[in-house]
Amino acid sequence: MKTESDPGAPQTPAVPATSNDFELPIAGFQGTPEEIERQWFEQVYKGRGDRMAQLTWRAVLMGGVLGAVLSLTNLYIGLKAGWGFGVAITACILSYAIWTALCKIRIARTPMTILENNCMQSTASSAGYSTGGTLISAFAAYIILNNQSLPIPLTLAWIFFLAVLGVTMAVPMKRQMINVEQLRFPSGVAAAETLRALHSHSGKGMRAAKALGIAGVLAALDKFWAEGLPLVDKLFAKWFQWSTKLAEFSSVELIEKAQVWLLGKDAFTLWSGRTVHFSWDAIFVAAGAITGIRVCATMFVSGTLCWGVFVPILQQQGVIAGTGFRDIVQWTLWGGTACMVSSGLLSMLLQWRSAQRAFRGLGKMFSKNKTVDEMDAIETPTSWFALGQVVSLVALAWLAHATFDMPWWQSVLAVVLSFALALVACRVTGETDTTPIGAMGKVTQLTFGALNPGNVNVNLMSANITAAAAASSADLLTDLKSGYLLGANPRKQFLAQFAGIFVGTLATVFAFAALVPNASVLGTDQFPAPAAQTWAAVAKALSHGLSALEPIKLWSILLGGILGVILSLLPLMFPKKQNFLPSASAFGLAWVFHWYYGLLFFIGGLLGWWLTRKAPQRAEEFTFPVASGIIAGGSLMGVALIFWENGAMIVKKLLGIE
Repeated sequence: MKTESDPGAPQTPAVPATSNDFELPIAGFQGTPEEIERQWFEQVYKGRGDRMAQLTWRAVLMGGVLGAVLSLTNLYIGLKAGWGFGVAITACILSYAIWTALCKIRIARTPMTILENNCMQSTASSAGYSTGGTLISAFAAYIILNNQSLPIPLTLAWIFFLAVLGVTMAVPMKRQMINVEQLRFPSGVAAAETLRALHSHSGKGMRAAKALGIAGVLAALDKFWAEGLPLVDKLFAKWFQWSTKLAEFSSVELIEKAQVWLLGKDAFTLWSGRTVHFSWDAIFVAAGAITGIRVCATMFVSGTLCWGVFVPILQQQGVIAGTGFRDIVQWTLWGGTACMVSSGLLSMLLQWRSAQRAFRGLGKMFSKNKTVDEMDAIETPTSWFALGQVVSLVALAWLAHATFDMPWWQSVLAVVLSFALALVACRVTGETDTTPIGAMGKVTQLTFGALNPGNVNVNLMSANITAAAAASSADLLTDLKSGYLLGANPRKQFLAQFAGIFVGTLATVFAFAALVPNASVLGTDQFPAPAAQTWAAVAKALSHGLSALEPIKLWSILLGGILGVILSLLPLMFPKKQNFLPSASAFGLAWVFHWYYGLLFFIGGLLGWWLTRKAPQRAEEFTFPVASGIIAGGSLMGVALIFWENGAMIVKKLLGIE
């Protein structure tokens, strides 16, 4: 059986792993689904996951504390910029450093194992990411539309059950997308490489750790050069009457000035409004090196067609009035989303036999024959998926009916639609490392705009269910990818993720209530809340049903859906060429984010492909550690800069100090 691995990405052979010094099975395994799972069980899990401490109280508690702290950062930056970032790599490095320090001063007796660290990052990631994304989008949009907040107990219930829905929804997806298809999930690979380097003691492991560390330091310095100099500028300006002008020498300013000089101010302003300009961020380049050239090239070509051809044509014809990303993406997201949705659902239908295996646990619940094989014994039971889905469905349906007078059948439809779209979102995340939460939410808004026109709250909260489920599922699968590579017990890792829901719900809901006491703070310079503004705008636009959509958007949906189907069928028609065919997920994703993101991904994919061709042994040994170090170093510095700039304000808001 062919896997989703990319010939342009470095290949690492799987070897038996009995200590912390082992190679990650990034290249994956070959054979039937049963053979693939058997190879992983024998070569990776045995000697590690069946012997090493994993789900411990100290791992869960440390993960909960770090996740709660990092959730404040994600919440704040989400209200500022409309997006968040995964906290897994940041959490595993911080926990390792903190626990090592505690061991040295003899507060802690023994160091964490690598799999304890892995469970800890799952708890932290759940607490810090999967519970807060919906607050900065749908809940903030509800406040904008209704000029009031939902009661805190109601918000707590919504966030908790949405997280449970998403986390349990990922259970059947894990065996299909990670075990069988072996999708990349680049951030999961980066987190696993980071943990391996931190715990390694062999010569090869130490070389990888050194490469990761150097790359991390350089990426951190690069991030500081881009975003830290303006903060230093502000700091000195407080102490001196004259400005240091340091901000003018940040990499962002220098790159922008160079482009203005080359293109002219008017041309640069025009094209930068379309996101067609160069903006440096090493994290995306590193993610591209892990992702592989096929997906990255697809994103670059597709993004160029969208932002360099489609958008200028619509602007010249006067269809698009705005000139910024927020205005333009309202027109491009429909075709891109349709492409991702149609391809994702068709891919799952074409592999129905593998998907059927993921649900066979439901049949065993009612079978007299209770025999369980070795893989079933460590995988998360499908019965947990069924229980989580039923409990979440009943709870959310009751909350929606009692709060928004949403019909019961529409709540059921929202959950069913959520599962279908979560499949798409997880597949896109597995291939591109980007979760299209907003795009998936728009599909639900479109559906309920047709079913229930005029009710903006139902439109908003039904889409909220879809977006939250997609975010939680993709986040869990990213963490499970790390555990898969490290040989972790997936059932224990799921429990760690589930534990993080409780801490994350409390931290994010109370922090959100403190930061956003009313609608007056949203849409201001302090909290622009761009994601919430977009959600509210779409809900208003669909208040009169599908007739409110312009013809170009309807045609985009139709053509995007057809293209997604074609791109999904091409690998079946030309199996020997499938590694060179465009990725439907990447093609659609490029229409919902900035053009220069696709360019950075392509640069990273191209560098990884070139190094593999020129120096395959060096590429095999260093590409993933270096890329992982760049992602880790850039992420850590980004968190530090956010706390530096906003930490005092966050604390004051939470404490009610004006």
